[in-house]
Amino acid sequence: MAAIAVHQFAQCITCHAWSPDQSMVAFCPNNNEVHIYRLSQDKWEKVHVLQKHDQIVSGIDWSARSNRIVTASHDRNSYVWNLEGSEWVPTLVILRLNRAALCVQWSPKENKFAVGSGAKTVCICYYEQENNWWVSKLIRKRHDSSVTGVAWHPNNILLATTSTDGKCRVFSTFIKGVDTKDSRTGPSSDSKFGEQILQLDLSLSWAFGVKWSPSGNTLAYVGHNSMIYFVDDVGPSPLAQNVAFRDLPLRDVLFVSERMIVGVGFDCSPMVFAADERGIWSFVRFLGERKMASSGSKYGSQFSEAFGKLYGQSKHGVSTDAVEPSRSRGGVHENCINCIVPLRQPGISTVMRFSTSGLDGKVVVWDLENQADLSDYL
Repeated sequence: MAAIAVHQFAQCITCHAWSPDQSMVAFCPNNNEVHIYRLSQDKWEKVHVLQKHDQIVSGIDWSARSNRIVTASHDRNSYVWNLEGSEWVPTLVILRLNRAALCVQWSPKENKFAVGSGAKTVCICYYEQENNWWVSKLIRKRHDSSVTGVAWHPNNILLATTSTDGKCRVFSTFIKGVDTKDSRTGPSSDSKFGEQILQLDLSLSWAFGVKWSPSGNTLAYVGHNSMIYFVDDVGPSPLAQNVAFRDLPLRDVLFVSERMIVGVGFDCSPMVFAADERGIWSFVRFLGERKMASSGSKYGSQFSEAFGKLYGQSKHGVSTDAVEPSRSRGGVHENCINCIVPLRQPGISTVMRFSTSGLDGKVVVWDLENQADLSDYL
């Protein structure tokens, strides 16, 4: 099994993030707090509780270089937390939102971060040295509904977003005095802040979990219609393809290499998708799935098969005749997985380990190193 560590931290976890050395984990236990645990002598102990938000914390990102934590919440605020001595000191970021902040992510150079919101707006926040505070510039009037996901391109300029209007968009976030001209390459070379580079209308349902591949050549996001979309050559003439699957929808995705991606969502088990030599993407298999127990008698096997069909129809609303009979729902996780975070190793672009968290309150660490059937895609 690919899962190497399972930690039950709370009854429900909204989002989580790891410290740069991966010795501490920060998560929101479905309230207005952020709990930080440290691994000490093979045991996890709570070392900090970040209390500034008034409502549920919907996004956490821990910067790898500067060791800063950024949080976003339904209270329409965002904080940047700096470790001073033994205490985390918050700095308020004025987002100027009239709806909840839904997601947040540091840029690759960590000189900016993006916040998606229910106000149909994306906030690009950066540090203003003269006034010693974080300010935000808003990308307005581009989305028709809530922004559910943000993802930075490796060039630190392009930003991809997903929305409940079913669209995926790519914007330029070039800010004078913050970004350098030599970082503008490709379709963003002559674009100004907030300019829309691309709009993808591939999904007819809500869109979630957008990510760029390590090289930035491929963009992937998921729809609430149990489909995942891949886009190459982002620009005036993109190449798009989609993969439909028979299981429950995904909520988030992660590129582990240029040719392999892991998706997590309502099916409680991570799903692996990979591209062949021609660049055609397809579903490979589940990670950490639970197998059905085999019955010794003929009557028992018939009863189990009939019960499995009834269970599938009642819970998922579809017939299981066309679904693999050996697969059951769930596995290591027992509820929807809503967050997936890479555990990167310095100098290596391929992600061999990652962690997931979900509504069951678990944080699970997965390892792909010993998965022989997946080694060709890593």
